[in-house]
Amino acid sequence: MATNHLENLVAEWYQYLGYFVRQNINVGLRPRGGYECELDIVALNPESGHLVHIEPSLDTDTWDKRKERFRRKFDAGREYIPQIFKGIEIPDNIEQIALLLYASKKNHQDIGGGKIQLVSELLKKIVDYFSDKKIAKNAVPEQYSLIRTIQFICQYKDILFYD
Repeated sequence: MATNHLENLVAEWYQYLGYFVRQNINVGLRPRGGYECELDIVALNPESGHLVHIEPSLDTDTWDKRKERFRRKFDAGREYIPQIFKGIEIPDNIEQIALLLYASKKNHQDIGGGKIQLVSELLKKIVDYFSDKKIAKNAVPEQYSLIRTIQFICQYKDILFYD
């Protein structure tokens, strides 16, 4: 299962927040082998019932190419995610997010049936969350190494950036 750092960051963040996370899920078994699609991150919060499907991307593709790819991924998500959580009651509404590094939301707020979130927005949300949480009292567990690193940077930002 090949993953990239952005997918791992997203998975860690949602796990840290209490979501049950599935990553790199092949869906739509084809009769002659292979799969229709891979869903990058699907996360379900068992307390709130929030269900989110995130497709992180570091691409620099044209918007037309992105629209086609994300439409395919989000359509597959709506079709196959209920099967991923067979036996668990899931909400009818699946929040779908295209998480983009190289993009602007000036002319595009959504794509392929999902909303656009910029990597900078996700990072800001994580940094804001840890801005007042001291490691001594609120240390991120070691299994979340990427999130833990961000917490360390937040704790030592004065030394790192202003010294």
